[in-house]
Amino acid sequence: MVDSKEQLDAWGSAVSQMKEQIGRVIVGQQEVVEQLLWCVLAGGHALIEGIPGLGKTMLIKTIADTVDLSFSRIQFTPDLMPADITGTNVIQFGTKGETSYKFQKGPLFGHVVLADEINRATPKTQSALLEAMQEKTVTVGSETYELPSPFFVLATQNPLEQEGTYPLPEAQLDRFLLKINVTYPSKSELKEIVLRTTSANQQQAEKVADGALLRDIQMGLKEILVAEDVLDYAVQLLMNTHPEETTALEEVKQFIRFGSGPRGVQSMIAVAKARAFLAGRFHVSKQDLQVVAVPALRHRLFLNFEGQAMGISPDKIIQAIISSMENGR
Repeated sequence: MVDSKEQLDAWGSAVSQMKEQIGRVIVGQQEVVEQLLWCVLAGGHALIEGIPGLGKTMLIKTIADTVDLSFSRIQFTPDLMPADITGTNVIQFGTKGETSYKFQKGPLFGHVVLADEINRATPKTQSALLEAMQEKTVTVGSETYELPSPFFVLATQNPLEQEGTYPLPEAQLDRFLLKINVTYPSKSELKEIVLRTTSANQQQAEKVADGALLRDIQMGLKEILVAEDVLDYAVQLLMNTHPEETTALEEVKQFIRFGSGPRGVQSMIAVAKARAFLAGRFHVSKQDLQVVAVPALRHRLFLNFEGQAMGISPDKIIQAIISSMENGR
Protein backbone atom coordinates (compact mmCIF):
# COMPACT_ATOMS: atom_id res chain seq x y z
CA MET A 1 0.00 0.00 0.00
CA VAL A 2 1.31 3.43 -0.95
CA ASP A 3 1.22 5.46 2.26
CA SER A 4 3.14 8.51 1.10
CA LYS A 5 5.28 10.13 -1.56
CA GLU A 6 8.29 9.22 0.60
CA GLN A 7 7.47 5.52 0.32
CA LEU A 8 7.12 5.83 -3.44
CA ASP A 9 10.52 7.55 -3.54
CA ALA A 10 12.05 4.78 -1.40
CA TRP A 11 10.75 2.13 -3.75
CA GLY A 12 12.00 4.12 -6.73
CA SER A 13 15.44 4.34 -5.10
CA ALA A 14 15.54 0.55 -4.70
CA VAL A 15 14.68 0.06 -8.38
CA SER A 16 17.33 2.61 -9.37
CA GLN A 17 19.89 0.56 -7.43
CA MET A 18 18.76 -2.54 -9.33
CA LYS A 19 19.30 -0.73 -12.64
CA GLU A 20 22.72 0.43 -11.46
CA GLN A 21 23.75 -3.13 -10.58
CA ILE A 22 22.48 -4.42 -13.92
CA GLY A 23 24.51 -1.72 -15.69
CA ARG A 24 27.69 -3.07 -14.03
CA VAL A 25 27.29 -6.29 -16.02
CA ILE A 26 25.13 -5.50 -19.05
CA VAL A 27 26.35 -2.99 -21.64
CA GLY A 28 23.68 -0.75 -23.16
CA GLN A 29 20.23 -2.25 -23.82
CA GLN A 30 18.59 0.41 -21.62
CA GLU A 31 15.22 -0.05 -23.30
CA VAL A 32 15.31 -3.82 -22.83
CA VAL A 33 16.32 -3.46 -19.17
CA GLU A 34 13.54 -0.91 -18.63
CA GLN A 35 10.91 -3.20 -20.14
CA LEU A 36 12.12 -6.19 -18.12
CA LEU A 37 11.84 -4.14 -14.94
CA TRP A 38 8.28 -3.20 -15.94
CA CYS A 39 7.49 -6.93 -16.06
CA VAL A 40 9.12 -7.65 -12.72
CA LEU A 41 7.38 -4.75 -10.98
CA ALA A 42 4.02 -5.61 -12.54
CA GLY A 43 4.42 -9.25 -11.55
CA GLY A 44 4.24 -10.59 -15.12
CA HIS A 45 6.23 -12.82 -17.43
CA ALA A 46 8.40 -11.74 -20.36
CA LEU A 47 9.32 -13.31 -23.70
CA ILE A 48 12.69 -12.03 -24.90
CA GLU A 49 13.54 -12.46 -28.56
CA GLY A 50 16.87 -11.81 -30.26
CA ILE A 51 19.61 -13.44 -32.28
CA PRO A 52 22.24 -15.52 -30.43
CA GLY A 53 25.02 -13.74 -28.57
CA LEU A 54 23.14 -10.59 -27.54
CA GLY A 55 23.23 -11.43 -23.84
CA LYS A 56 19.58 -12.41 -23.31
CA THR A 57 20.41 -15.17 -20.85
CA MET A 58 23.04 -13.05 -19.08
CA LEU A 59 20.54 -10.19 -18.70
CA ILE A 60 17.95 -12.42 -17.03
CA LYS A 61 20.55 -13.99 -14.76
CA THR A 62 21.82 -10.51 -13.80
CA ILE A 63 18.32 -9.29 -12.92
CA ALA A 64 17.91 -12.36 -10.72
CA ASP A 65 21.26 -11.58 -9.07
CA THR A 66 20.05 -8.13 -7.98
CA VAL A 67 17.15 -9.59 -5.98
CA ASP A 68 17.41 -12.06 -3.10
CA LEU A 69 15.25 -14.69 -4.81
CA SER A 70 15.78 -18.27 -5.94
CA PHE A 71 16.78 -18.70 -9.58
CA SER A 72 16.15 -21.69 -11.85
CA ARG A 73 17.35 -22.21 -15.40
CA ILE A 74 15.60 -24.65 -17.73
CA GLN A 75 17.31 -25.40 -21.04
CA PHE A 76 14.49 -26.28 -23.40
CA THR A 77 15.26 -29.10 -25.84
CA PRO A 78 13.05 -31.37 -28.00
CA ASP A 79 13.48 -34.30 -25.59
CA LEU A 80 12.48 -32.32 -22.50
CA MET A 81 9.38 -33.76 -20.80
CA PRO A 82 6.78 -31.96 -18.63
CA ALA A 83 7.88 -33.84 -15.50
CA ASP A 84 11.43 -32.55 -16.05
CA ILE A 85 10.03 -29.07 -15.42
CA THR A 86 7.23 -29.50 -12.90
CA GLY A 87 8.64 -32.39 -10.90
CA THR A 88 7.17 -35.83 -10.21
CA ASN A 89 6.21 -38.30 -7.50
CA VAL A 90 9.08 -40.59 -6.51
CA ILE A 91 8.89 -43.82 -4.52
CA GLN A 92 10.46 -43.85 -1.07
CA PHE A 93 11.25 -47.05 0.82
CA GLY A 94 10.92 -47.20 4.60
CA THR A 95 13.14 -49.07 7.04
CA LYS A 96 10.71 -52.02 7.08
CA GLY A 97 10.32 -52.19 3.32
CA GLU A 98 7.13 -50.13 3.17
CA THR A 99 6.76 -47.74 0.26
CA SER A 100 5.37 -44.24 -0.03
CA TYR A 101 5.30 -41.49 -2.61
CA LYS A 102 6.90 -38.08 -2.21
CA PHE A 103 6.65 -35.17 -4.62
CA GLN A 104 10.07 -34.10 -5.93
CA LYS A 105 9.84 -30.47 -7.02
CA GLY A 106 11.18 -29.55 -10.45
CA PRO A 107 13.06 -26.40 -11.50
CA LEU A 108 9.75 -24.59 -12.06
CA PHE A 109 9.60 -24.11 -8.28
CA GLY A 110 11.79 -21.02 -8.28
CA HIS A 111 11.07 -17.32 -7.94
CA VAL A 112 12.80 -16.41 -11.22
CA VAL A 113 12.62 -19.12 -13.88
CA LEU A 114 14.71 -18.73 -17.03
CA ALA A 115 13.09 -20.70 -19.85
CA ASP A 116 16.02 -20.69 -22.26
CA GLU A 117 15.12 -21.18 -25.95
CA ILE A 118 11.54 -22.01 -25.01
CA ASN A 119 10.52 -22.69 -28.61
CA ARG A 120 12.86 -25.71 -28.84
CA ALA A 121 10.62 -27.83 -26.60
CA THR A 122 7.62 -29.75 -27.93
CA PRO A 123 4.08 -28.39 -27.45
CA LYS A 124 3.49 -31.03 -24.77
CA THR A 125 6.31 -29.60 -22.67
CA GLN A 126 5.47 -25.98 -23.45
CA SER A 127 1.92 -26.56 -22.20
CA ALA A 128 3.31 -27.57 -18.79
CA LEU A 129 3.95 -23.85 -18.23
CA LEU A 130 0.36 -22.72 -18.88
CA GLU A 131 -1.03 -23.41 -15.40
CA ALA A 132 2.13 -22.15 -13.70
CA MET A 133 2.12 -18.85 -15.59
CA GLN A 134 -1.57 -18.14 -15.05
CA GLU A 135 -2.57 -19.68 -11.73
CA LYS A 136 0.91 -19.81 -10.12
CA THR A 137 0.29 -23.48 -9.27
CA VAL A 138 1.43 -26.89 -10.51
CA THR A 139 -0.88 -29.91 -10.57
CA VAL A 140 0.67 -33.38 -10.52
CA GLY A 141 -1.76 -36.28 -10.27
CA SER A 142 -4.51 -35.24 -7.89
CA GLU A 143 -2.38 -32.76 -5.93
CA THR A 144 -1.97 -29.04 -6.61
CA TYR A 145 1.13 -27.24 -5.35
CA GLU A 146 1.61 -23.49 -4.88
CA LEU A 147 4.58 -21.89 -6.60
CA PRO A 148 6.76 -19.44 -4.63
CA SER A 149 5.82 -15.78 -4.58
CA PRO A 150 6.83 -13.69 -6.43
CA PHE A 151 7.06 -15.91 -9.51
CA PHE A 152 8.37 -14.88 -12.93
CA VAL A 153 8.94 -16.83 -16.13
CA LEU A 154 11.48 -15.01 -18.29
CA ALA A 155 11.78 -16.89 -21.58
CA THR A 156 14.16 -16.45 -24.52
CA GLN A 157 13.87 -17.48 -28.14
CA ASN A 158 15.86 -17.08 -31.35
CA PRO A 159 13.82 -15.59 -34.24
CA LEU A 160 16.20 -16.77 -36.98
CA GLU A 161 16.61 -20.50 -36.69
CA GLN A 162 13.38 -22.41 -37.36
CA GLU A 163 14.72 -25.95 -37.78
CA GLY A 164 14.03 -28.04 -34.70
CA THR A 165 11.75 -25.43 -33.13
CA TYR A 166 8.06 -25.41 -32.21
CA PRO A 167 6.38 -21.99 -32.46
CA LEU A 168 4.58 -20.97 -29.29
CA PRO A 169 0.78 -21.32 -29.56
CA GLU A 170 -1.47 -18.31 -29.11
CA ALA A 171 -2.55 -19.33 -25.59
CA GLN A 172 1.08 -19.55 -24.50
CA LEU A 173 2.02 -16.20 -26.05
CA ASP A 174 -0.96 -14.49 -24.42
CA ARG A 175 0.35 -15.37 -20.95
CA PHE A 176 3.47 -13.26 -21.46
CA LEU A 177 2.95 -9.73 -20.21
CA LEU A 178 5.47 -8.34 -22.71
CA LYS A 179 7.41 -9.53 -25.72
CA ILE A 180 10.77 -7.75 -25.68
CA ASN A 181 12.97 -7.52 -28.77
CA VAL A 182 16.72 -7.34 -28.14
CA THR A 183 18.55 -5.24 -30.75
CA TYR A 184 22.16 -5.38 -31.92
CA PRO A 185 24.63 -3.23 -29.94
CA SER A 186 26.33 -0.15 -31.36
CA LYS A 187 30.06 0.06 -32.15
CA SER A 188 30.91 1.72 -28.85
CA GLU A 189 28.84 -0.85 -26.95
CA LEU A 190 30.58 -3.70 -28.79
CA LYS A 191 33.95 -2.33 -27.72
CA GLU A 192 32.81 -2.10 -24.11
CA ILE A 193 31.43 -5.66 -24.24
CA VAL A 194 34.78 -6.96 -25.46
CA LEU A 195 36.69 -5.06 -22.78
CA ARG A 196 34.44 -6.30 -20.00
CA THR A 197 34.28 -9.94 -21.06
CA THR A 198 37.99 -10.40 -21.81
CA SER A 199 39.43 -8.64 -18.76
CA ALA A 200 40.60 -10.33 -15.58
CA ASN A 201 38.08 -8.47 -13.40
CA GLN A 202 34.57 -9.66 -14.13
CA GLN A 203 31.85 -7.45 -12.68
CA GLN A 204 29.09 -9.08 -10.64
CA ALA A 205 25.72 -7.64 -9.69
CA GLU A 206 25.00 -7.33 -5.97
CA LYS A 207 21.68 -8.05 -4.28
CA VAL A 208 19.89 -4.80 -3.47
CA ALA A 209 16.28 -5.98 -2.99
CA ASP A 210 14.29 -8.96 -1.78
CA GLY A 211 11.01 -10.71 -2.45
CA ALA A 212 9.13 -8.85 0.28
CA LEU A 213 10.06 -5.49 -1.27
CA LEU A 214 8.95 -6.65 -4.73
CA ARG A 215 5.62 -7.86 -3.37
CA ASP A 216 5.09 -4.51 -1.62
CA ILE A 217 5.83 -2.63 -4.84
CA GLN A 218 3.52 -4.91 -6.84
CA MET A 219 0.68 -4.27 -4.40
CA GLY A 220 1.47 -0.56 -4.33
CA LEU A 221 1.35 -0.28 -8.13
CA LYS A 222 -2.26 -1.48 -8.09
CA GLU A 223 -3.18 1.79 -6.35
CA ILE A 224 -1.77 4.02 -9.08
CA LEU A 225 -4.68 5.90 -10.60
CA VAL A 226 -6.05 5.39 -14.10
CA ALA A 227 -8.42 8.17 -15.18
CA GLU A 228 -11.59 7.26 -17.07
CA ASP A 229 -10.43 8.90 -20.30
CA VAL A 230 -7.07 7.11 -20.10
CA LEU A 231 -8.81 3.76 -19.64
CA ASP A 232 -11.13 4.54 -22.56
CA TYR A 233 -8.06 5.32 -24.67
CA ALA A 234 -6.49 1.95 -23.79
CA VAL A 235 -9.69 0.06 -24.59
CA GLN A 236 -10.13 1.88 -27.91
CA LEU A 237 -6.50 1.21 -28.83
CA LEU A 238 -7.09 -2.49 -28.23
CA MET A 239 -10.37 -2.52 -30.17
CA ASN A 240 -8.63 -0.89 -33.13
CA THR A 241 -6.46 -4.01 -33.47
CA HIS A 242 -9.57 -6.00 -34.46
CA PRO A 243 -10.18 -6.11 -38.24
CA GLU A 244 -13.97 -6.27 -37.77
CA GLU A 245 -14.01 -3.01 -35.76
CA THR A 246 -15.55 -0.10 -37.69
CA THR A 247 -12.74 2.27 -36.61
CA ALA A 248 -9.96 -0.17 -37.62
CA LEU A 249 -7.35 1.04 -40.10
CA GLU A 250 -7.22 -0.42 -43.61
CA GLU A 251 -3.88 -2.07 -42.73
CA VAL A 252 -5.55 -3.87 -39.84
CA LYS A 253 -8.45 -5.07 -42.00
CA GLN A 254 -6.06 -6.18 -44.74
CA PHE A 255 -3.30 -7.91 -42.77
CA ILE A 256 -4.61 -8.88 -39.31
CA ARG A 257 -6.50 -12.14 -38.81
CA PHE A 258 -7.17 -11.73 -35.08
CA GLY A 259 -6.60 -8.73 -32.84
CA SER A 260 -5.57 -8.76 -29.19
CA GLY A 261 -7.77 -10.32 -26.52
CA PRO A 262 -8.66 -8.85 -23.09
CA ARG A 263 -5.23 -9.69 -21.65
CA GLY A 264 -3.81 -7.09 -24.02
CA VAL A 265 -5.49 -4.14 -22.33
CA GLN A 266 -4.87 -5.65 -18.90
CA SER A 267 -1.17 -5.85 -19.76
CA MET A 268 -1.05 -2.29 -21.08
CA ILE A 269 -2.60 -0.89 -17.90
CA ALA A 270 -0.41 -3.00 -15.58
CA VAL A 271 2.80 -2.06 -17.39
CA ALA A 272 1.78 1.59 -17.76
CA LYS A 273 1.39 1.71 -13.96
CA ALA A 274 4.94 0.38 -13.61
CA ARG A 275 6.21 3.03 -16.03
CA ALA A 276 4.36 5.77 -14.15
CA PHE A 277 5.87 4.52 -10.89
CA LEU A 278 9.40 4.67 -12.32
CA ALA A 279 8.67 8.25 -13.39
CA GLY A 280 7.56 9.11 -9.83
CA ARG A 281 3.89 9.60 -10.70
CA PHE A 282 0.72 8.41 -8.99
CA HIS A 283 -1.27 8.32 -12.23
CA VAL A 284 -1.09 6.73 -15.68
CA SER A 285 -0.93 8.99 -18.74
CA LYS A 286 -1.83 8.37 -22.38
CA GLN A 287 1.87 8.67 -23.19
CA ASP A 288 2.56 5.73 -20.87
CA LEU A 289 0.09 3.66 -22.87
CA GLN A 290 1.61 4.74 -26.17
CA VAL A 291 5.08 3.67 -25.01
CA VAL A 292 4.03 0.28 -23.60
CA ALA A 293 1.55 -0.63 -26.36
CA VAL A 294 4.08 -2.14 -28.77
CA PRO A 295 5.78 -4.61 -26.37
CA ALA A 296 2.41 -5.40 -24.76
CA LEU A 297 0.55 -6.13 -28.01
CA ARG A 298 3.11 -7.23 -30.62
CA HIS A 299 2.74 -10.91 -29.70
CA ARG A 300 -1.05 -10.67 -29.48
CA LEU A 301 -1.71 -9.62 -33.09
CA PHE A 302 -1.97 -12.55 -35.48
CA LEU A 303 -1.32 -11.88 -39.15
CA ASN A 304 -3.36 -13.47 -41.90
CA PHE A 305 -1.74 -15.24 -44.84
CA GLU A 306 -1.30 -12.02 -46.82
CA GLY A 307 0.34 -10.27 -43.86
CA GLN A 308 2.75 -13.15 -43.30
CA ALA A 309 3.60 -13.38 -47.01
CA MET A 310 4.38 -9.67 -47.17
CA GLY A 311 6.41 -9.69 -43.96
CA ILE A 312 4.18 -7.15 -42.22
CA SER A 313 5.45 -6.07 -38.80
CA PRO A 314 2.90 -6.03 -35.94
CA ASP A 315 5.00 -3.23 -34.42
CA LYS A 316 4.30 -0.95 -37.39
CA ILE A 317 0.60 -1.80 -37.29
CA ILE A 318 0.41 -0.82 -33.61
CA GLN A 319 2.34 2.39 -34.23
CA ALA A 320 0.01 3.24 -37.12
CA ILE A 321 -3.00 2.72 -34.83
CA ILE A 322 -1.49 5.06 -32.22
CA SER A 323 -0.75 7.71 -34.88
CA SER A 324 -4.27 7.52 -36.25
CA MET A 325 -5.76 7.94 -32.76
CA GLU A 326 -3.51 10.95 -32.16
CA ASN A 327 -4.79 12.45 -35.42
CA GLY A 328 -8.37 12.07 -34.28
CA ARG A 329 -9.47 9.08 -36.29
